[in-house]
Amino acid sequence: MCRAGRGDPVSYTHYSESKFVWSADFHSSASLTVSPDRAQHFTSDSVSLSCEGNSTEWRVKRLSTEDRYLSDCTTWRTMTGSTCNIKTYRPSDAVYWCESGSGEFSNAVNITIQANRPKAELRADDRDIPVGGSVTLTCSVNPSAGWKYFWYRGEKTSEHLTTQLSAGRIRVSEEGVYWCRGGRGEPVYYTEYSDSITINKNVHNKAVVTLQPNWSEIYRGERITLRCEIKDGGDTEWEYEWKTPNSEKPTNQNEHRIWFATESHRGDYRCKGRKKSEKSSTDWSDPFKLTVSDKPRPVLTVSPSWLSAGASVTLSCSVKDQSAGWRFYWYKTVPDISNYFYSYELLPGSSSGTEQDSYIVHGQTHTAGYMCRAGRGDPVLYTDYSESKFVLSGDFHSSASLTVSPDRAQHFTSDSVSLSCEGNSTEWRLKRLSAEDRYLSDCTTWRTMTGSTCNMDTYLPSDAVYWCESGSGEFSNAVNITIQDGDMILLSPARPVTEGDSVSLSCKVRNQTFNSTVFFYHNEKLIQRDTRWELNISAVSKSDEGFYKCQHSGQESAQSWMSVQDSCFVRPVQPESANADRVDYENDNYSALLHGDVCLYETVRGRQEAEHDSCFVRPVQLESANADRGDYENDHYSSLLHGDVCLYDTIRGCQEAEHGQ
Repeated sequence: MCRAGRGDPVSYTHYSESKFVWSADFHSSASLTVSPDRAQHFTSDSVSLSCEGNSTEWRVKRLSTEDRYLSDCTTWRTMTGSTCNIKTYRPSDAVYWCESGSGEFSNAVNITIQANRPKAELRADDRDIPVGGSVTLTCSVNPSAGWKYFWYRGEKTSEHLTTQLSAGRIRVSEEGVYWCRGGRGEPVYYTEYSDSITINKNVHNKAVVTLQPNWSEIYRGERITLRCEIKDGGDTEWEYEWKTPNSEKPTNQNEHRIWFATESHRGDYRCKGRKKSEKSSTDWSDPFKLTVSDKPRPVLTVSPSWLSAGASVTLSCSVKDQSAGWRFYWYKTVPDISNYFYSYELLPGSSSGTEQDSYIVHGQTHTAGYMCRAGRGDPVLYTDYSESKFVLSGDFHSSASLTVSPDRAQHFTSDSVSLSCEGNSTEWRLKRLSAEDRYLSDCTTWRTMTGSTCNMDTYLPSDAVYWCESGSGEFSNAVNITIQDGDMILLSPARPVTEGDSVSLSCKVRNQTFNSTVFFYHNEKLIQRDTRWELNISAVSKSDEGFYKCQHSGQESAQSWMSVQDSCFVRPVQPESANADRVDYENDNYSALLHGDVCLYETVRGRQEAEHDSCFVRPVQLESANADRGDYENDHYSSLLHGDVCLYDTIRGCQEAEHGQ
């Protein structure tokens, strides 16, 4: 303590309160001992504080840490000789020491009184003993200092199984109900008993988790069922327990249904079965790993990529894990000018999907786009749509056509090229499919569209296919255009040529003329070698179809494909009249013109049968009795095939045609 003073004579202040500096060190002249010798005690425990040393008079002092109140043992407990006996009815935290009659202080001791008798806690690493194994039980008390642990199986009043001084952990291989409690001191102070844990012994049956439907990968949104199956379970009634990778707690049934799979369902699933009659169970099953992925996007391929006469188109739809219950849906794309995309129309026979992952389109003659998707399950989960794939045709038709100016397949960089859309529409867009990266784009994204014409300045080399799409949802013919940054190009038709027509191919060099030999190649085979800059074919045939290129002075053009399409004939068949042999066919004229898809038929005189022609007109027997005397002079037959439609002009005299294809 302290006080202050001043003046003369000195005037002193009051003494301060006493303050203490404590030491836990023992010394022989004054010491304090605690029984039981520990710093923490429970309410209702008996604690003795004894003073020893070179004195016969003692007092025990107590300083509360809560209110800093200093008191003697005689004010709150009983002092017998040099010992203070305290009953710890209330929790407290205080420092105690002895003071001797000779004026000495003992060591100081901090003692804490806990409010209630603690309760032991029992844990098990598993409630089921695996076949041939054991489980670990752990008993603990908080605070944990100085406890022994007592173990019981069956009744709590029975003799304890074992006593452990360590962390309170034992392994057991017998089933039953287990308890534990802690104890310390002499006589032993016991904690309350722990809650019981029932340990069961597993049976030999094996649990297995299976997936229904049995697919290797599950996609977001699918409905699935995980099933717990007990091998050799017989007629035993089982209840089931599940371990899942999330907070879901399945019922004790053998099926765990997931109505809408999400990423949270990914992970390992395990189960076990427990016999209802005996409460014994199987071991936990091996983990079943469930994967949940985003919906897949199928890949569509089309074959062929360019149409030829009479060819069918094969669509193939590929999705990950092709055999996992998928059905395939096939669509034709329809241009939608209003939003720069496509709408889709189901192809015939695919409204319920097909089991086959391929689909054949018959009779396709014009450029068309396709896509696919797959679906499985109940309700059906659909994949995303595939990217659109296109089958291309060079054939013209009046409802939608594309013309190129200049009319050739190859151009130099810096050339001006116009692509014009024509047909039965006032709205058009021009599409471009790059050969390098298969990127599909509109003219408006890379050039200027004026009305129905796309004007492009060819600053960069490229190789791409172009076609028009109309506001009424139709595709035009497709044209392959190559832009060269070299010094040589091949001038060849941009659209198919007709069998029998004359065709001229030429070689062009940028900013110079030819002064030496020019080489022309067909499908990599040299077919002309001289100073002529043109390759002339007087009557082109299907054998002339293929890739062409030219070379000059060590330079070579790119290759271009020249397509040759069949011509089409009309032939009259023999009249069925008995007097048909006297019919005069003079001056009968038939003409044929192939323009895109348009066939006009050339003259065929005499009595001939059209057994194998792809397009013909056949007059039928005249109903008049005098038909044999009919005058057929100046009768004219003309037929026009426009698109896929045969229109027949005036047939004078005989005016009915039974068969016109």
